[in-house]
Amino acid sequence: MLCKTYCSFCWGVDAITVTIEVDVSQGISFFLVGLPDSAVRESQQRISTALHTIGGRLPGKKIVINMAPADIKKEGSSFDLAIAIGILAASGQYIFPDLTSYVIMGELALDGSVRPVPGALPIAIHAKEEGFKSCIFPLASAYEAAEIDGINVYGVGNLSDVLSILLGESSIEPIGPNQYVENSNTDPLLRVPDFADIKGQESAKRGLEIAAAGGHNVLLIGPPGSGKSYMAKALAGILPIMNRTESLETSKIYSVAGKGGSFKGLIKNRPFRSPHHSSSLYAITGGGTFAAPGEISLAHNGILYLDEIPEFSRSVLEVLRQPLEDREISISRLKYKFTYPCNFMLIASMNPCPCGFFGQPGDRCTCTPYAVRSYLSRISGPLLDRIDMQIEVNPVPGERLLNEERGESSSAIRERVAAARVIQQERFGGIYNVNAQMGTRELMEFCKTGIKEQRLLSSVISKLNLSARGYSRILKVARTIADLESNDTITLSHIAEAVQYRGVLRN
Repeated sequence: MLCKTYCSFCWGVDAITVTIEVDVSQGISFFLVGLPDSAVRESQQRISTALHTIGGRLPGKKIVINMAPADIKKEGSSFDLAIAIGILAASGQYIFPDLTSYVIMGELALDGSVRPVPGALPIAIHAKEEGFKSCIFPLASAYEAAEIDGINVYGVGNLSDVLSILLGESSIEPIGPNQYVENSNTDPLLRVPDFADIKGQESAKRGLEIAAAGGHNVLLIGPPGSGKSYMAKALAGILPIMNRTESLETSKIYSVAGKGGSFKGLIKNRPFRSPHHSSSLYAITGGGTFAAPGEISLAHNGILYLDEIPEFSRSVLEVLRQPLEDREISISRLKYKFTYPCNFMLIASMNPCPCGFFGQPGDRCTCTPYAVRSYLSRISGPLLDRIDMQIEVNPVPGERLLNEERGESSSAIRERVAAARVIQQERFGGIYNVNAQMGTRELMEFCKTGIKEQRLLSSVISKLNLSARGYSRILKVARTIADLESNDTITLSHIAEAVQYRGVLRN
């Protein structure tokens, strides 16, 4: 008897439907075909033991299981549940009214319980597009897809729950969008430093507010202990909560990476990723055996923070150049080619020299001029050219550190940032979200300047020897400064302030 069940697997950030064809006939053998990897082939032992927990069995006959399409390799253990249901139906142990309406995913444990699987969110979205009515996921994975409209998402704990749903005997209801548990990710100020706790550094805080409003890349330069890392972490607290489209995009990436279940629903706050400088190229960009998303994709719609950026390998830094421009990365290997989105804000920090005290009072720097030049040259000109703002961070005087007066809170700054972003979204009509994403046409249309402003820009281009990209970055930052003031035009003061964030390190 031939029976078909349906499951799916992730191909990049999208999903592909897999048809499990199970045929049980006379003979004694077990064949699993359709390019399964080792984890899929080992499902026979897991399924055989799990079926005993519900009074079922693996029939002692010829069992042929085909996983279509057969020309794409199937990886992982998330196909166990669909294969087990197919065997039960094909062998006549259970008669299910309708298997064509369900996408069934889950890894079976030996005691019949169901373990979480990655990719539930993109699989549910794909199942809806393909016309399936319901999805069955392990409970921990089902929460990811709870807010997808137009399809029923069931969360199950064991094989018995699955049988009850398919037989129409279950009291288990689909998980609704309001049923997932709130978590720390929904509170942007929880575990995030508050700007009010930052002593002094008014100019640096102003620069970070501009960066947050326009989505600009930032390089923080200052001696050790000046607060660079603390301010970079506090930046996450002034970014507005993601809209639904951004939330879906980011949640899909985390779901594919197997990290979506920890959020119990869609991710609301913007990610903050801070990889160590020893991270490999594949860890940053993605790839490897299973083509997993890398740090730059996990930072999509959020922040990628590179602390002590000169300590990262040259290959890692140079590979960031293309994603910073295209806001996506294509990973090409022998057996696959995936494109992951990576629209992130790059926030980097560094010391002015190897010892960290170049230019500071007291002659504390022990570095030679050659050592300073060699240290700064670790960041190439093309990469530095793609960083919109360079902010100098100086040590805070002792009297400011001892002052108990608190500064402006992150919540107040976030309101201004959110208001500026609303202006930008209305301006671009949904094509772009922030000024940093503007193309050449939008730059010409929305960043028009007067004669005085053009004279200043011409002088700056000559003195700083700016490239065309550097010139456009100044205009984008100036446009953001004007948006923070709700000003439709870019004035001389906006240009002047934007220029100040460009020349700390000449590029």
